[in-house]
Amino acid sequence: MQNITVSLIQTELFWEDIKANLAMLDAKIDTISEKTDVIILPEMFTTGFTMNAGKLAESMNGAAVSWITAKARQKNAHILGSAIIEEDKKYFNRLLLAKPDGEILTYDKKHLFRMAGEHNVFSAGNRHLTVTINGWKLRTFICYDLRFPVWCRNIENRYDAAIFVADWPARRALHWKTLLPARAVENQSYVIGVNRVGKDGNGLTYSGDSSIVDPLGNVLFTQADIPCIHTATLDYDRIREYRETFAAWQDADKDVISFPR
Repeated sequence: MQNITVSLIQTELFWEDIKANLAMLDAKIDTISEKTDVIILPEMFTTGFTMNAGKLAESMNGAAVSWITAKARQKNAHILGSAIIEEDKKYFNRLLLAKPDGEILTYDKKHLFRMAGEHNVFSAGNRHLTVTINGWKLRTFICYDLRFPVWCRNIENRYDAAIFVADWPARRALHWKTLLPARAVENQSYVIGVNRVGKDGNGLTYSGDSSIVDPLGNVLFTQADIPCIHTATLDYDRIREYRETFAAWQDADKDVISFPR
C-alpha cells in the first residue's frame, strides 16, 4: 500500500465574501510546491460559518464548485472543504470533494449545530462519503459531527483516515483537541482535523488547532492561532501493524449501527 500525502490549509476567511475567499485560497494552494494527494480546506470555505444561506447559497453549477473542480485539475490533487449549496429548494452545508479528473463527490453535514440555529436553516444529510485515494479509504465529516462517535464509527476498518473540516470556535478548543485523538483511538484510524483561524462576522474567534493524529492517538502535527499550510505524508504501515497487533476492531459492536455505509 502506498503512503498518502495531505496538505492542511488553516486560514482566516473573509466574512460572507465568496469571491475574496476563492481568490485567497487559490493563491494559498499555489504556494504548495510539494506533490500532494489531498488538499483540505475548512468548513464553509467560501463564506465563514454563516446562517445567511438565502443570500449566499450556490447551486452545484456555482462559483465554489467550478473553482474547486478547476483547481483540483490544475494541482492534480483531490481538494475538499464545505460550502453552502442549494438543491431542491433546500440548503445544505455540503462538503465538496473534487478529484483531479473533474469528478465531484459530496457529503452533506449530518449533525447540524443547533446552538447556532443551523438546524433551522439547513437540511441534514444521512449518508457517509468514503473515497479511495492511493488505496487509502478516506471518510469525510464536518465540524459538529466530531461529537457523535456512533456516526463516526469505523466498522470493520471501512476507512483508514477520517477527515473533519471545521469552523470550531476557540472557546471550545479543548473539546476539539480532546475529541480528535479520541476518534483516532476508538476507530484505529488516522484523524485529520482542519479548522479556521481569525474572527468571523459574529465576533467569534477561532484558534485553528488543525491536527493530524495517528491511530494510537499520537498528535503528529498541530498548530494554533496562526494561518498555516502544512503538508505531511501518512505511513500506512503504522495503521496496518497496529490493527494486526492490537486487533480491537474485531471485537467492535456491529449490531448497533443502522446507518447506510
